[in-house]
Amino acid sequence: MPSALAALPILVVVLAMAVLHWRAALAGAAGLCVALVVVLGSSGSSGGGLLVAGVAAEAASSTLTILWIILPALVIYEVQLRSGALERMRLALTRLSDDRAVQALLIAWFFGLFMEGAAGFGTPVALAAPLLVGLGFTPVRAVALALLGHAAGVSFGAVGTPALAQIELLGLHGSQLAALTMMVHALPLCVLALWVMRLATDAPLTRRHAGIALLAALCFLIPALLLAWLAGPELPTLGGALIGGAIFAGVMRSRHLPRTDERNWRLADLAPYLLIVALVLLTRLIPPVQGALSSLWLGWEWSGFSGGFAPLYHPGTLLAAGLVTGALLTGRGALLGPAIGAALRRLTSVALALLVMLALARLMVHGGLIAQLAGAASQAGALWPLLSPFIGVLGTFVSGSATASNILFTDFQAATARALDLPVVLMAAAQGVGAAIGNAIAPHNIIAGAATVGLSGRDGEVLARTLIPALTYTACAGIIVFIASR
Repeated sequence: MPSALAALPILVVVLAMAVLHWRAALAGAAGLCVALVVVLGSSGSSGGGLLVAGVAAEAASSTLTILWIILPALVIYEVQLRSGALERMRLALTRLSDDRAVQALLIAWFFGLFMEGAAGFGTPVALAAPLLVGLGFTPVRAVALALLGHAAGVSFGAVGTPALAQIELLGLHGSQLAALTMMVHALPLCVLALWVMRLATDAPLTRRHAGIALLAALCFLIPALLLAWLAGPELPTLGGALIGGAIFAGVMRSRHLPRTDERNWRLADLAPYLLIVALVLLTRLIPPVQGALSSLWLGWEWSGFSGGFAPLYHPGTLLAAGLVTGALLTGRGALLGPAIGAALRRLTSVALALLVMLALARLMVHGGLIAQLAGAASQAGALWPLLSPFIGVLGTFVSGSATASNILFTDFQAATARALDLPVVLMAAAQGVGAAIGNAIAPHNIIAGAATVGLSGRDGEVLARTLIPALTYTACAGIIVFIASR
């Protein structure tokens, strides 16, 4: 089969989303139809029914597994929104410094990373951009700050959903993938913090502002690295933002600003997140608990196709437990019903897009298209690690989702790694890093963020401010992956 033919389904998805501006579900369906024609046409009709049925079963199984993470994450967001917790947390951040650039860093960086780790799916930009406008930034700059500020945490957004999708596809060890991904992020993340601070100031960076930006980067990076290594992909962004933000706030709080009585709301507002962090650490770091919960496996296998999950060990179960316990302990149980309804309404379009994209990815794997593309990519030889993060960027650019990018290209990255005798987990990490920073330049995200601050027809101005930082980040990641692969 020619490589161009094997790449045709992905090309259709790229053109449909980037040029025709179709939604992910529709573009994925178009790519899926093309993939069916290519696969069945090249292999003949024999076994076609079994292939389609097996791919559909795997896609449905993986979709349900991922949705059980997304649903409680969305419900937590809805409960926090209805209780006013998000607004109180945002306002508290602005009281920590009288320096507008530092305030912008607190909102775009720590609050953006926190919301990415807790909810993802566009909430960091939607919440941070309007507040930045309220601080006096122009709408274009506010959206650019929000896009860049949360991008480094997208690899583990929505309590690890993009990375968990990779683990679901490849069966990788969670802690190993998470740790490697954060290590690839480390140096570019520090550069990105400087870029965010520069965008927040009206003049070249002073030594003080550069030091503050690097402090913010390290406050997030160090706990995120530790959590990735110790606990896996669920907590690096959420926990890193919580722990790092608290440390940074303690360092930066101005003695000249009036102190407010925030103790009464702080614990209640943070309760679900603190409970989730505690549950994840408990189930990942204590071997008897980990063994007991992960021993129950609900799976299936049929004619070379398989799927399943450990319901008690699954991140979605821990999210749901933290959500319900936190709501009941803080007297917010009445908000659960409306929040679940709102989350389910948002989940419909997400579920359809996930199902279609997963079906496309599994069909390309079982139909031999990924192997064919990997063989072609292996012609790049030793230079492939330099290019691999850009594949992740491409996937997010056209889909607007790091999870979708990982679903589309993780198998491709793994197959290419095997063809070139490269570490599979390292190339999966490269994919995850590229998919994360791609959020800062994805047209879908720019348009959605611009809408929250009343921008119309100026999406190109936002992209002009985020493109160079994003490409620089990706190039740095490529160099790190190249060195690590030697």
